[in-house]
Amino acid sequence: MNFFKVKTSWSNAEFIVLKLAIASAYIFIGTYFHEFFSQYYLPIIMLFVITVIWSLYLWLSKMKDDK
Repeated sequence: MNFFKVKTSWSNAEFIVLKLAIASAYIFIGTYFHEFFSQYYLPIIMLFVITVIWSLYLWLSKMKDDK
């Protein structure tokens, strides 16, 4: 199955729909299990910060390589 080898290009407007779908799922999960996740606020925030920095680094390096 070559599902993971297919390359597509997405516009920014198309990503908005995908991001809204993912965000709404996160909000639903967060509200449903809020007592469970309240114990893990610090690790979740740390994971968020690390992944945001990592994503920004990858994005900026990709922009630099495209020039």
